[in-house]
Amino acid sequence: MTDDALLLQTFETAALAAGRAILNIYHGAKLSVKEKADHSPVTEADEHAERIILDHLTAVAPEIPVIAEEEVAKGRAQAIGTRFMLVDPLDGTREFIAQRPEFTVNIALIEAGAPVLGVVYAPAQSVVYIGSRDGAWRLEIDSDLRVAGRRRISSRKAGSRPVALCSRSHDSAETSDYLRQRGISDIRRLGSSLKFCLLAEGSADVYPRFSRTMEWDTAAGDAVLRAAGGRTETLDGSPLAYGKIGRPDCADFSNPDFIATGG
Repeated sequence: MTDDALLLQTFETAALAAGRAILNIYHGAKLSVKEKADHSPVTEADEHAERIILDHLTAVAPEIPVIAEEEVAKGRAQAIGTRFMLVDPLDGTREFIAQRPEFTVNIALIEAGAPVLGVVYAPAQSVVYIGSRDGAWRLEIDSDLRVAGRRRISSRKAGSRPVALCSRSHDSAETSDYLRQRGISDIRRLGSSLKFCLLAEGSADVYPRFSRTMEWDTAAGDAVLRAAGGRTETLDGSPLAYGKIGRPDCADFSNPDFIATGG
């Protein structure tokens, strides 16, 4: 079996390579946007980045199934076991299209329903977040895509004025009710899996999500958050689980509502 250190290095290398390709398109003159069957947008950056990531992963760990967003959208989901990888090559496509620097590259390893390794790369912000069984780190990336700094991060215990993170593009009445009932008025809105990472580094306290997400949207950020001492739970208090397939009332790999919190 491929060990954690080799997989993490592969995730990091793949994410950086995909991020370089994404930035080339992000800074380009014209962006082509299409609509998928679920009416979500997809660009050539999503598709190019996913090909790069899959090439890296299959070269190092061909025995581990990979569930990747654009492959699934094309009807090409692999069969999974208790150990598989989840890939979102460009989380926050709407932010990418709108030229907001919040989009991320996400790669995670799932074991027995839990995210145990994860890499989240925000190319336009030159930062990588890593979560593993040994803890969580924030990496600063220089213009040559080399690691210029690395520090361990951990989530914080919420104080008397907790900071909430909410989706910029997928707000809901349930989210507003949740925040109002708890007297939370300090709210920051942003896109992508960065919300998990800000919880992980102690910059915020809670991320309530009462609108649709898929497992590839959350797995890498959730791995970082859990490694930093936080948690992601469904509304009944259970840890958010991964590998949810074969349910009669839900799409494969879709998530229920959840609450992510720091320490």
